[in-house]
This record gives sequence, C-alpha cells and structure tokens, in this order.
Amino acid sequence: MKQLRAATRYAKAFLTLSVEQNNLEESYNDMLTLSAICLESKELRLLLKSPIVKTDNKLKIINQIFANKISETSMRFINTIIKKKREPLLDQIAKTFIGLYKKQKNISTAIITTAVVISEELKNEIITFVKKQTSNSVELTEVVDKKIIGGAIVRIGDKQLDASILKEISELKQTFNKNAY
Repeated sequence: MKQLRAATRYAKAFLTLSVEQNNLEESYNDMLTLSAICLESKELRLLLKSPIVKTDNKLKIINQIFANKISETSMRFINTIIKKKREPLLDQIAKTFIGLYKKQKNISTAIITTAVVISEELKNEIITFVKKQTSNSVELTEVVDKKIIGGAIVRIGDKQLDASILKEISELKQTFNKNAY
C-alpha cells in the first residue's frame, strides 16, 4: 500500500512537471515506452528490484537502455527516482502516470475479449457504444481468448459486460445443479 501511494505521488509530480514544461505528450509516450520495456524484460525488473546492484551501476545501465528512446526530461526524472532508491517503483510510476494522463485527457480504456479477431466495423460499433456510456474519447484494446468459446466480454474501467458463451454455460450448470430433478 505504501508503495502504491509513493508511486502515485511520483507520477503526479511528474505529470505536473510535464505540464509546466509543456511536454506532456512526450512524457506520456516515454512512460508508455518505460512500461512496455519493463513488461517485456524480466531482467530489467529484477535489476530494478535488486538491492545488490549499486545505484551507480543501475544509473549506467538505465541510461544505456533508454539513451535514445526517451526525452531528456523523462531521463532526468528516472535518474532522480533511482538516486532516491525508489527504482523498484518505476514500473508502477509509469503505469500510474499513464492512468493520470488518460484521466486528465478524458480518455476511457475499453478492453474487449473475444474468441476470434473482430472486424473493424464491430470495433467501431463498440467504440460508439463506449462513447455513449462515458462521453469520453475511447482507447480500445482487443484481447483474443479462445476459452470464452464465443461472444464477447467488454470492460470499461470497473464495469464489465459479459456476453460470452462460457458465462452462459456456467449459468446453465448452476441452474442444473440447483434443480433437484
């Protein structure tokens, strides 16, 4: 819980700094890059969490990794986090920053899970549906999961619309289990 609060504080501070320096979009893209690299690189996550690797070495490694990938402002921010020995929070800070950015820009994230890839026409219909629900602009993420068999599951924030066949089957099972016949 303390780590989440600290990550939120750092993310808010960086958001404020980015707005003041008029490079919010650049910082957002940098945090997307940081989050993506942390997600795909287990070695980087282990390096950031390691108490054995000294701060100077972590700074050198991070600077080499992100040298031409992120802006100078973001690099200075990351270096400050590392110098304050808060580097295990970097991934969470990036994710929190992304969430704060989307909130500030009124962007809703919708995740649609289907058994097969959906068409562009259906994507547009889902985006229109979500816009009606939230009155924000929509960022749609598509997930393919064959376990749901058919139908779709749409998540918007903390709301979920489950119209999958897997849900229907599990409801039928529950009905048959309750029925004494």
